[in-house]
Amino acid sequence: MSQAANFRFIVSHPSHFVAFGIGSGLSPFAPGTAGTLAAWVSFWFIKPYYTDNEFLVLCALAFVLGVWACGRTGRDLGIADYGGMVWDEIVAFWLVLLLIPDDIIWQAAGFVLFRFFDILKPQPIRYFDARLKGGFGVMFDDIVAAFFALLVLALAKFVLLRTGTPAWLPML
Repeated sequence: MSQAANFRFIVSHPSHFVAFGIGSGLSPFAPGTAGTLAAWVSFWFIKPYYTDNEFLVLCALAFVLGVWACGRTGRDLGIADYGGMVWDEIVAFWLVLLLIPDDIIWQAAGFVLFRFFDILKPQPIRYFDARLKGGFGVMFDDIVAAFFALLVLALAKFVLLRTGTPAWLPML
């Protein structure tokens, strides 16, 4: 049975609160983008307290938490990958932010690329999205989207370093 997702629903169980990205998934417009923006803002506040390795462990733990939270919330909603469940975007974009230069231009490029791959789901992202079910499936396809965003950014960095960085782009 499908249930409405609203504030009352997300505070009815800790898994719902987590899956909905502490409320960011309730955005009436583009909840996935709202969740990714929440990831970006929260990264600025959380990351200074952790080394890169510690933050990577935090991301791994957040992934496991997301498998549980999104799996439970999807079952409770009756929709396995409900659009308002944005914990997957949050964790995946944290990884992108961790692995790219700490610069607003690179972060903005990471944001755009991550949203591009998450929304359009080119292969093999579409394959994983269609075949993997439950909380793991919800979380994993966003990790693959993050990988592709990072791959494009790494290629851009390689090209820029080989050809010379434009004056408007900070030196890497």
